[in-house]
Parts: sequence; structure tokens; C-alpha cells
Amino acid sequence: MSRSPPGDRRPGHDADRTDASYTIGALARAAGVHVETVRYYQRVGLIAEPPRPPGGVRHYAPEIAERIRFIKRAQRLGFTLHEIAELLDLGDGRCADVRHRAEARRDQITAQIGDLQAMRDALEGLIGACRTGRRRHCPIVQSLARGRTPPKDPRRS
Repeated sequence: MSRSPPGDRRPGHDADRTDASYTIGALARAAGVHVETVRYYQRVGLIAEPPRPPGGVRHYAPEIAERIRFIKRAQRLGFTLHEIAELLDLGDGRCADVRHRAEARRDQITAQIGDLQAMRDALEGLIGACRTGRRRHCPIVQSLARGRTPPKDPRRS
């Protein structure tokens, strides 16, 4: 039987059990994800799928909820699921390796920020071309159709 959330009084759920384990739904709630996320993480090998007992309901240890929360926190820092799997494999005792991966992620984010700033500058130029007066054709559409973007606005350099 699974450990039920506080206040859960459905038949067959004993909230006072001391052997803490979760059904997949309770695990998902405890980790703050959807059941399909739990199943996906199982399919890609980020969490193990416990065996199905004769009763038919799998039970998950509370540590699995913490592992899922770790995965979600790492995703918010920009790590891919593949990179998160590597971090989980490295574990807590390989700080230099983890730091190296974090530095690589930071460098990728820095490059993305530069790309985003260049995109913003290109859009500013296109928007500025629209403001220069009434035209028969939209300068933004014309530039995009021709595969060109205007030069950087010198005021923004």
C-alpha cells in the first residue's frame, strides 16, 4: 500500500503507514510533475521503474521524488536530460567533473545570450525601418522575404 498525501482518506489508502512509498500518482504530486513525466523519465533511464508486485501497483521510494526534483532544478539551469543523466552518474563525489560541466553550460548560455542580443538588434533595425515613414510595402516583410536584415542601428552600438 502506498503512503497517501496528508488528508487522503480514500478507501485502501492508509495515511499512517510508516514504510514510506508512493504510487506513481503520489510520486508525481510529491515531485511536482505529471505522471507522464515520471513515465518519460523511466523510459529514458533517469529513474528506475520498480518491479510490479503481484498486487499490480508499483511503489516508489521517497528518494525518487527527490531525484525528480533534482532533474527539474537542473533543467531550469539549462542542462539537457542527457547532461543531467551524466551529472547523476557522476554523483556528489566528483565536484571537479561537475564544475567542468557547469562551466560548459554557462559558456553555452553566454553564447546564446550573444545570439539573442544580435537577434534583438536586427529586430530593432527592422522596426526602425518601419518608423521612417509611410511606405507602400512593409520593410520588415520585404527584408525577411529577401533574406536580409538591415545593418545595426549605430545609435545602439
